[in-house]
Amino acid sequence: MAQYRIRPYEDGDYEAVRTIFADGIHEVAPAMWSELLKSLKTHLFLLGLFLVGLAASGSILLALLPIAVILVVAWRSMKSIGTDYVQLALRTDLRDIRSTYLGATNTCLWVAEASGAVVGLVAAVQPQDPTERGTVLELKRLSVRQAYRGRGIARALSRTVLQFAQEHGYRAVVLETSVVQRAAQQLYERLGFRLVATECPSLLARLLQFYILHYHLDIPAAP
Repeated sequence: MAQYRIRPYEDGDYEAVRTIFADGIHEVAPAMWSELLKSLKTHLFLLGLFLVGLAASGSILLALLPIAVILVVAWRSMKSIGTDYVQLALRTDLRDIRSTYLGATNTCLWVAEASGAVVGLVAAVQPQDPTERGTVLELKRLSVRQAYRGRGIARALSRTVLQFAQEHGYRAVVLETSVVQRAAQQLYERLGFRLVATECPSLLARLLQFYILHYHLDIPAAP
């Protein structure tokens, strides 16, 4: 028997929802850092930079200095991407959650509750593309507290959105995730989502090899 329950958002969940979302996004920077350091492109670039520096200066220490500077700048840039994204969300849709998710047509935000505490959330909203509104729903803000992962909560939250979409006559559900969020990608693909597009949101993101993945799932008509 599941040791949690999924229910619609209540006003008393406000701080927990904002905290869980922010904590989840802040995990992205270390994941980006790990992916960057494992990348063959990164290895070749840093090796080339080292060899050029060594040839120009004749000093191993001076050749390592620009590499250290680049790595520090890269880490700070990764942290800023996550921090800026969190601050934008907290100033917009997560500032007035009731109005954003419970006051609009065919939108909702659900929380997962375990042991009397909110431990996860997910939302359903109208997509940004106006041509898709009315036929497509977007799954958004899926996040689960780290201590409660591996219990099927994220899957249950996602299925709640899919059921909501089917009950309201939507033909598809779309979502976005990042290239470094491997567990999320695996979850969505197990649920039947297919990757339909990959984009780089900025030049900085491209330099850091950070990409946004777009997923799509066709929803069968309700029986």
